[in-house]
Amino acid sequence: MTEPIIKFSDFSFKYNSQAEANLTNVNLGVQPGEKLLILGPSGSGKSTLAKCINGLIPEEDPGDITGTGKIAGHPVGATSLFDLSFSVSTVLQDPDSQFTGLTAVEDIAFMLENDAMPQAQMKQVVAEWAHRLQINGLLNQSPQSLSGGQKQKVSLAGVLVNQAPILLLDEPLANLDPVASHEILALVTKLQAELGFTLVMIEHRLDLVSSAAFDHAIVLSEGRVVSDSDLDTLLKTERLEENGIEPPLYVRVLKAAGIDVQRQPHLDHVQQLELTPAELEQIHRWSEESVQQARPEPQGSALLELQNVGFQYPNQDHATLAGVDCTIHQGDFISVVGQNGAGKSTLMKLICGFLRGTGTITWQGESLATASIKEIADHIGYVMQDPNQMLSQKTVFAEVALGLRLRQAEHIETQVNDVLKICGLYPFRNWPLSALSFGQRKRVTIAAILVLHPQLLILDEPTAGQDWQTYTEIMTFLEQLHQQEITIMLITHDLELMAQYSNRVLVVNDGKLAADVTPNQLLRNPELMNAAHLCSTSLATLAKQAGTTEAELMMALKERGKQHE
Repeated sequence: MTEPIIKFSDFSFKYNSQAEANLTNVNLGVQPGEKLLILGPSGSGKSTLAKCINGLIPEEDPGDITGTGKIAGHPVGATSLFDLSFSVSTVLQDPDSQFTGLTAVEDIAFMLENDAMPQAQMKQVVAEWAHRLQINGLLNQSPQSLSGGQKQKVSLAGVLVNQAPILLLDEPLANLDPVASHEILALVTKLQAELGFTLVMIEHRLDLVSSAAFDHAIVLSEGRVVSDSDLDTLLKTERLEENGIEPPLYVRVLKAAGIDVQRQPHLDHVQQLELTPAELEQIHRWSEESVQQARPEPQGSALLELQNVGFQYPNQDHATLAGVDCTIHQGDFISVVGQNGAGKSTLMKLICGFLRGTGTITWQGESLATASIKEIADHIGYVMQDPNQMLSQKTVFAEVALGLRLRQAEHIETQVNDVLKICGLYPFRNWPLSALSFGQRKRVTIAAILVLHPQLLILDEPTAGQDWQTYTEIMTFLEQLHQQEITIMLITHDLELMAQYSNRVLVVNDGKLAADVTPNQLLRNPELMNAAHLCSTSLATLAKQAGTTEAELMMALKERGKQHE
């Protein structure tokens, strides 16, 4: 057997700023050309391990190392970040944080320029990678003007030009819509097969990435490797659930329906399941028994009415939104779906008064045309997609308490602590915001709005990038708010969230409201699914075999989960 390209032996690491080790006795070997999937809940050590692989630890994030680690033959802790960059290329969750050029072509060429490559050769290399990643038409555009999927393609090109033997992807799909996620995943898988580099991916959405046929999967928990096997073996255990990681949807259904997954020869591929007619009938019967009566249509009065609402940003030659007509009723739980750039966030900003456009927006019959942002905020709470745009205080507790203090509320400490516990932030209540991860900062912004108990709560991708446990906690809390007659609107790309929690789905496509339907109606309409930039999940394949629908299996999972609470 060849020497592992990534090798850790009894490896431990502790940041200088931490009292406890962040990685403990890690033993891991990855062969050249292998595809490794790293799984684990937030705070388990995934990103710390990634930084040990790409050299950010200990050069940029110093700390204490014990044991040994070698990356492409280079000792961890004794190799400079510069030297290791020739062996490891990294693409992060947020591509904007990686861009250096004013145009995509400048960004792709940045590494080659630093290597003093002759310009003629540089142009040839950039053109080759632009062709490989299908971004020829984007080269002269600003990276910030691109869609999420296009940004990740430019980021990939910018690191693949180095042709390092290891490509490290740290949750590269977290901020992408489903169509873009599948496209990027398929592209990376294709490039890996063609070029033979070692692929290391950190991701928690197994339903999305399991199709990439990973050779090797590890599970981290509290800095320790608690599972190291192939994906098929892992899925047949309870190790994922025990560590707050969501198995693929089809595996959850099989286990919940009482199907013996141990006898499946290829549990890691939904297309290769070998289910008997009796097992398919068992799944169908379980689905029917689990799904309760359909959610009744809301009977509440009209809260928010939009009539012919539109908006055009300055210096743009076309409207971002046009002719939107919609009524939001008290008690609605609405998912707003559509591809990146369709106009979803712009619509929410118009509702909240952050932008002023054309048409009429009324709240309980009263026009909001002259209402201030503060007056609108007394009724409507808004959580933005980027947490960094909302944070202003130094500590977690101070940030969540700010709104209550401005309102001179009573029992502030109790209210803040209750929300922090629900959002999984109570242990970090005294932490500085600068010390939190991206996902943790996002939870802080949600908590800061939830604590104010708005009548209408709007959240832009509240669960993106969150692990299964946090996702479940957030959605359970939002459902509790909904049961207390709080009306909720979510911008989301999450098909499971949409199907399990919404009574209505607004499909925004190319600046227009393309449809106002139920989740079931959307899932059964391929044209609408395409307009919403949504893809069916692994449940679609299983549902077809079992004679049921994707939406019904999703609802069955949710209702069965309620019965076990």
